[in-house]
Amino acid sequence: MSDKIIEIKDLHVHFPIRTMILQRTIGNVKAVDGVSLDINRGETLGLVGESGCGKTTIGRAIVRLNEPTSGEILYDGQNILDHSKGAPHPSRKDLQIIFQDPYSSLNPRHTVRNMLQEVLTVKMGMTKEDAAARSDQLLKNVGLNPIYGLRYPHEFSGGQRQRVAIARALALEPRFLVCDEAVSALDVSIQSQIINLLMDLKEQYGMTYLFISHALNVVEHISDRVAVMYLGKIVEQAPTEEIFQEPAHPYTQALLSAIPILSGRKQRERIILKGEVPSAANVPPGCRFHTRCPYAKEICSQVEPRLKEIAPGHFCACHLTEE
Repeated sequence: MSDKIIEIKDLHVHFPIRTMILQRTIGNVKAVDGVSLDINRGETLGLVGESGCGKTTIGRAIVRLNEPTSGEILYDGQNILDHSKGAPHPSRKDLQIIFQDPYSSLNPRHTVRNMLQEVLTVKMGMTKEDAAARSDQLLKNVGLNPIYGLRYPHEFSGGQRQRVAIARALALEPRFLVCDEAVSALDVSIQSQIINLLMDLKEQYGMTYLFISHALNVVEHISDRVAVMYLGKIVEQAPTEEIFQEPAHPYTQALLSAIPILSGRKQRERIILKGEVPSAANVPPGCRFHTRCPYAKEICSQVEPRLKEIAPGHFCACHLTEE
């Protein structure tokens, strides 16, 4: 069996822009535009970048909430895109997602116990008695008293709702979990509890995570490797320690320079990027970052750099690293 649980090959996810009246397609928003990415079994891959860069679209494409325009997504060597979206296939329950806003992802008319038991009886084929016992165990696993299963989502705090969302994702016994900004809406103290819970559950169940976030301090704490996205492309990818100590791409350097300096960390010069992120509907030629890059040269506006290995396990898409 391969060490790679997920292999993304040249993935494109484009959303059509249509006119109001005739609904003619006049362009495309290129949310993900040619991404190739491997996720190893048992690891946590952090995916970072500014809002709108395509992080969430990749996560949603893996669990088939967004349909790719082209490319391949392989789970255990099998292309999950070969199955039609509504058709049952073995990977359906193995690939789950935790959404950014737990309140909007939970049914306000059902108690927590009803939500969990519905998943367990319909998807896992359990009897009502077994589902009741399993739902209580799931709540215990995420640090909640089973009696809370009688409550509705509005009766929980933000951190508790996120724990409920995690319990629901775990109900299908997934092997791969997309954490889409799973802690971004929570207080710092609650963030640490959820992060520690995710790390404990990873050890307990042997899961693999794609951890999507813009909170770099959280990503550094939980991730084994980090991939950096900009305007629909992966611009750098490396083991966590290496990318935080020796970032190669100017965009990664700018992101890391914004992290508050703590005692013991090397002081970084603050890099202020000028201008705005270009529209994904009108991607600039050449390197997509050249319009904001302080080191851009003529070639940057003409030729798009390829993601190349500049050190063992360290990949970067930048013309400066080729000199």
